[in-house]
Amino acid sequence: MRCVERFSAVLAAFALAVAAQAADLRGTGDLGVVVERAAGRLQIVDTTARKALSRVDGLGDLSHASVVFSRDARYAFVFGRDGGLTKVDILEARIVRRVIQAGNSIGGAVSQDGRVVAAQNYAPGGIKLFDADTLELLADIPATSGADGKPSKVVGLADAPGRRFVASLFDAGEIWVIDARNPRAPAVERHRNVGRQPYDGLVTPDGRWYLAGLFGEDGLALLDLWHTERGVRRVLPDYGRGEEPLPVYKMPHLRGWAIAGGYAWLPAIGRHEVLVVDTRDWREVARVPVAGQPVFVIARPDARQVWVNFAFPDSARVQVIDAETRSVAATLSPGRAILHMEFTPRGEEVWLSARDDDRVVVIDTATLATVASLPVAGPSGIFFTSRAARIGF
Repeated sequence: MRCVERFSAVLAAFALAVAAQAADLRGTGDLGVVVERAAGRLQIVDTTARKALSRVDGLGDLSHASVVFSRDARYAFVFGRDGGLTKVDILEARIVRRVIQAGNSIGGAVSQDGRVVAAQNYAPGGIKLFDADTLELLADIPATSGADGKPSKVVGLADAPGRRFVASLFDAGEIWVIDARNPRAPAVERHRNVGRQPYDGLVTPDGRWYLAGLFGEDGLALLDLWHTERGVRRVLPDYGRGEEPLPVYKMPHLRGWAIAGGYAWLPAIGRHEVLVVDTRDWREVARVPVAGQPVFVIARPDARQVWVNFAFPDSARVQVIDAETRSVAATLSPGRAILHMEFTPRGEEVWLSARDDDRVVVIDTATLATVASLPVAGPSGIFFTSRAARIGF
């Protein structure tokens, strides 16, 4: 009888232990991070519960931080202005490893197979490849080109199919395709004279096209990643011809992946417009007048809406474009200094960082009603783990 009682007690204890462990387990699909730029900190958030779970300190200068995720969406790789690359475990809310790999870094990407992290650097320029598990340096690719051999700032770095990375050289006016199948000896394909000062770039959701915006002239540079041997061609070369551009208070970004319904929705530099481009032939089909100079132009996952935020002095407004009518359907005033927008994975809500209000605002994209507000110290970038499964993010 005593043996039976002991056995029952052991079974009960084991069941309790399993239940406790199960209670601690959770997926990462509804998680994300919000950058607290002034504090050098990440806030880990639950997008389903609309709440903060924890904070991770000690990430250095996050004044222009960017975040990408590991293949399993458990780890966030954070790139900081101080050149820091930090691997953060978002389930355990801790830093796994941190390296200072440059003087100034503004972003990076994870390879198609999830094994390599690439960092793009302003200073001293160049691209570095790291082992995603250990952050061991695998390759250092200096961004020097041209007759003078001067270093160039690297921008617009994105992952591409074929275990490649694509990036633009701001000072050199080049686009590079990096084959990282052997990350200790990557091969670099250089496309020169693509235009003056490419400032950002995106890879389309199907992974075929790399599009780089040009800050030094009108137009964009387009590279077919299926046929890189065909070289880079210019698209929209005349969109600003004959017009006097406005002062640019903040560089627009292309990385919002504003591809909706077969059209690319792009911020016009120095103009209060969003350009609409047919991705079949990359010709302009429309322009949408908006309230200010657009910074991010982001398509809702179902492509029904396109959301736009603006540079100073219009940064307290957000506009919603109806993708069918190509017109502004709503103008919102969700807070001061709206720096970033991020849709939940299926687009029923959008999270907005209101930096000067120290909060993140959550808006229902169907009703445009505010459904939550989270206190966050000086928020900027918002990044959800759903990015881990998307090309170019």
